[in-house]
Amino acid sequence: MIDWAIASLLSFAFFHYDGWATLGIFAVMQYVFIPTIGGGIGHRIVGLRLVALNGTWVGLWKPLVRTVLLCIVIPAVVWDSDQRGFHDKVVGTVLLRA
Repeated sequence: MIDWAIASLLSFAFFHYDGWATLGIFAVMQYVFIPTIGGGIGHRIVGLRLVALNGTWVGLWKPLVRTVLLCIVIPAVVWDSDQRGFHDKVVGTVLLRA
């Protein structure tokens, strides 16, 4: 929600709140911040970080695939008993408390 709110504010400021612009800004934020700071801005604010299942850096392709799936929305609302979203299961990532 925090990342979407930031994307919405930027979209409002620069694109008069265009829905596609908001989605694009959100996607770029996810793809840039996950490999660089270990998660989206919202993740970091609430004390979470995104890592590969083996605990290493996520690389560049996992955030790309995860972001595309997240933007489709359905994978984000489908999760397992461990509370891992489908978008995280597909690429082999997990959110951990930092």
